[in-house]
Amino acid sequence: MAERKTNTTILINSNPFETRVAIVKDKRLVEFYLERPADRGITGNIYKGTVVRVLPGMQAAFVEAGLDRTTFLHVSDIKMDFDDDDDSPRNRRSPRQEPPRIQDVLKEGQKVTVQVAKEPIGTKGARVTGYVSLPGRYLVLMPDYDKIACSRRISDERERRRLKKMVSELKPKNFAFIIRTVCEGAEREHMQSDMDYLVRLWQGIEKKAKDCSTPSVLYEELDLTLRTVRDIFSEDVDKLIIDSESEYKTTAAFIEEFMPHLSGRVEHYAGKDPIFDAYGIELEISDALEKKVWLKSGGHLVIDQMEALTAIDVNTGKYVGKKNSEETVLKTNLESVDEVVYQLKLRNIGGIIVIDFIDMEKAANRTRVYNALKEALKSDKTRTNILKISELGVIEMTRKRTRESIGQSLCEPCPYCDGNGLVRGRETVIMEIYRELIRELPKKRRKVVVYVNSLVSEKLKEDPAIIEELQNTFKKKVVIKTVDTFHMEQYEIV
Repeated sequence: MAERKTNTTILINSNPFETRVAIVKDKRLVEFYLERPADRGITGNIYKGTVVRVLPGMQAAFVEAGLDRTTFLHVSDIKMDFDDDDDSPRNRRSPRQEPPRIQDVLKEGQKVTVQVAKEPIGTKGARVTGYVSLPGRYLVLMPDYDKIACSRRISDERERRRLKKMVSELKPKNFAFIIRTVCEGAEREHMQSDMDYLVRLWQGIEKKAKDCSTPSVLYEELDLTLRTVRDIFSEDVDKLIIDSESEYKTTAAFIEEFMPHLSGRVEHYAGKDPIFDAYGIELEISDALEKKVWLKSGGHLVIDQMEALTAIDVNTGKYVGKKNSEETVLKTNLESVDEVVYQLKLRNIGGIIVIDFIDMEKAANRTRVYNALKEALKSDKTRTNILKISELGVIEMTRKRTRESIGQSLCEPCPYCDGNGLVRGRETVIMEIYRELIRELPKKRRKVVVYVNSLVSEKLKEDPAIIEELQNTFKKKVVIKTVDTFHMEQYEIV
């Protein structure tokens, strides 16, 4: 078997109030995921909803699915299913075909089954689709089709043919399957087990859709830990380390059932220091919230995330080069390419992205930087589209946005500047205090006093479970006191 090129570890920090996942490659944080029970992600969830508004001008509709905001359904995402009493034939339209007009296929009050394709972001509601897909460990099931597709990341043509032949022999009619990357080298019994599970799951969803009222949740995705195991944990990962004992037991049982050959790579972390401290992840997360990113040469990036787009500015900074200015500029721009791609993935920046490289006089140098960026983006699993570099050294690109960025997840609009900037959210500050108290309480005799901003204090009073859990665990009193002059991110433990 080919030797793995990177040393990859998955670290999971889990407590009753949040779960954080860090993907570390060659001792550097490359991906970060966060999930809190109160705002658990809904991508992949399936709902039975009602069309509340049809917009012919946008060729879209709003669907009430029982969420905080109505969801957005574009005509290209509508699966053309007709009711049983409709004389028209059942139309299984391929997504590639020209869609009909929205007003011809949907009307207000109509019941639809939809799946969330994109999380709500900012003031926008979730985007949904009628093309349901259910991911398993090895396969993705798509009901009401009869095709087989294979991940492009499986490059060996002989292996692709073997897997397609196997799925073709096993699959029932009127079900399409996508063969996932982890299928490479998989045995027949693994595919059969995964396929049976997905078919039973879909049949249960169909039955529930017939019997339940509207709006209703028909299916909820796995939690963050098990999604990570299903989608990321593979032969390429050296270790999966979890600090929560209960989460470790649940995960170990899941792996033993669905991927027993990887069970030896799961570990329960029992070190003295918090797991993210021990591996230096807290510092890297903090750096990922900063606007300025330093390059090794002394140059730097400035990353500005706005609602409409993200602007990345490349600067030479302290780097002055050894020869001429054009060479200095080219070297800084080329060095910044890998860092830009790394930051896009780490921060999960999506939507329209404008990269302002330092101006280059020579067209050949501009082409060289463009080609370097295009090559570096091949390592990004998220779909991107990049335009040619302009004479001013500006590149416009898009990156598919499916969930909030790291800044949106950990921060909230700043109450001191009417939302023009961002500060760490109250829950993020509280979780920082929680982790700091875990470090400090074992050193204290009887109690600690925590001085916090009034907004943080109010949040702790609304949800006292965090303080109660610490007091019960360490058998010591934790007193919260308000300091009105404190910045929201500021706190002191005495």
